[in-house]
Amino acid sequence: MNGAASLLVVNFIIAASFGAVFVVVAAHSRSRRPALWIGAGFAVASLSAICELLVAYSFMPKLWALGAFSTVLIGMVMLCTGICELYGKRLPGWITCVFVGASIVLAYLIFDLPRGTPLQAFLYQTPFAIVLLTNAVTVLPFRKRSLIDGFLGGLLLITGLHFYAKAGLAVIAGAGASARDYVHTDYALISQSATAVLVVAVGLTLLATLILAIMSDQRDESDTDTLSGLPNRRKFDRTVQSMLARAPDGKHAIILCDLDHFKTINDTFGHHIGDLVIREFGRQLLHHLPKEAVAGRIGGEEFAVFVRNTETDVAVGLAQTMRSATMKLPGLPATLKVTASFGVSSLTSASDLTEAHRKADMALYQAKNAGRNRVKIARGKA
Repeated sequence: MNGAASLLVVNFIIAASFGAVFVVVAAHSRSRRPALWIGAGFAVASLSAICELLVAYSFMPKLWALGAFSTVLIGMVMLCTGICELYGKRLPGWITCVFVGASIVLAYLIFDLPRGTPLQAFLYQTPFAIVLLTNAVTVLPFRKRSLIDGFLGGLLLITGLHFYAKAGLAVIAGAGASARDYVHTDYALISQSATAVLVVAVGLTLLATLILAIMSDQRDESDTDTLSGLPNRRKFDRTVQSMLARAPDGKHAIILCDLDHFKTINDTFGHHIGDLVIREFGRQLLHHLPKEAVAGRIGGEEFAVFVRNTETDVAVGLAQTMRSATMKLPGLPATLKVTASFGVSSLTSASDLTEAHRKADMALYQAKNAGRNRVKIARGKA
């Protein structure tokens, strides 16, 4: 077995291994469908190496050559379908099927053309290039693109263009007089080496993308209060610090709120109703939250809202709006009247946050001592 044939075996093992790994990753990822598509794509594409070997060492070379072309193309389409779904896009099924069918027919029609001619080489490689270049166009303009997304898009672009480079190399170096001769050429050795490098690079990058997505999902779950749907105290504090880092000086406000007589609600109506109150109150906070604001559940029945770049009277108006909404929470027993008390404090720099929080807490207790179901403003600015 020569060098090119050995590389075909290596490429088969690499692609099949990636296929198995992505199926395992799918079981632990929220992006299960994309991971399964990607895993299936690698698995199907790995079969092309077997077909290439059968072309050289078995009978019916035309059948196995079409098999090699088809498995690579179908595997790449499945891979790109998974990548598109990972980035929130969908490939139209009928267009994909027509494209694959037309490409296989094209491969059949050009099989008997002289190998290594520009027409044969570029027609053969073009369907592969189209699939990957289209996928690169999907990833590169992604609005929330991170460094790994940009790297993946660039890698898909390079991989797509490399098929045209392979066509040019086939013309210059020659791809063998017949399909059987392919594995014995220097072109095959170079082609399969490049394929091995790019398969590993794309596979590892996609694996890293999915693992980072899993880690992000787990981090979001650990930072989110499952009952209210709001950030927990740790995430709330971290988000506030981040918002202040972007605008350390300015007029900001912090609002603390506390559900009135919440223990009595649990004792009278049961913890199920208490949980329902927390959930609906969290929804109301999210519904009325301004763009430049973040809300969090910082205790049992205690909540906090930070509003960046806002006047104190606007923050007070927001608190009054949320107070009114609290008395209209849906899905509660008719005999249950839920109210909340609010304390509002302002700050003008990041260093004032701790003092502003203390003043808002004092204003909240003033609201409770004054009869609850009201909004109190902290005296003076933090």
